[in-house]
Amino acid sequence: MVERLSAEGRKTVLKELSGWSEATDRDAITRTFTFKDFNEAFGFMARVALVAEKRDHHPEWRNVYKTVEVVLSTHDADGLTQKDIDLAKAMDAIAEQIGA
Repeated sequence: MVERLSAEGRKTVLKELSGWSEATDRDAITRTFTFKDFNEAFGFMARVALVAEKRDHHPEWRNVYKTVEVVLSTHDADGLTQKDIDLAKAMDAIAEQIGA
């Protein structure tokens, strides 16, 4: 089982993640990605899905037209872990490649 990040650890990693913030209602981080259009947003989700499946760590997300709202939390740990930080960094890299 993965260990939850401490409050101090969470603050430290959030400084490294541009655009991500703490969720207000639970131990998680959140970000909204905005793309040029639906095609780019859906392409982003498809690419992230491949990474998430390989890591067996899946985001909670919602897509409306050109936006993708993401919440990351590790359900097994009931909170934020390094798995979430790693997936957030992968999502940021994919979004950057697409041009978000």
